[in-house]
Amino acid sequence: MNIRGNGYRLVAITKELDNQWQQTRENWRDAKGLEFQHDYMEELAANVDRALSVIEALDKIITKIRSDCE
Repeated sequence: MNIRGNGYRLVAITKELDNQWQQTRENWRDAKGLEFQHDYMEELAANVDRALSVIEALDKIITKIRSDCE
């Protein structure tokens, strides 16, 4: 199980999604586009940040457990 690697993958996928969103925003400039950005894209970014903190903490715990079991 490579938790840290999954965290990096999550960041990369989120960054790719954000790049695609920025391209979409070039053509979707109305109130609904802003609403979508606020309700989904900004919320996603905040949740990914929180998830990364948890992933890092879990990685430290798993590393310690492995070390203690050796």
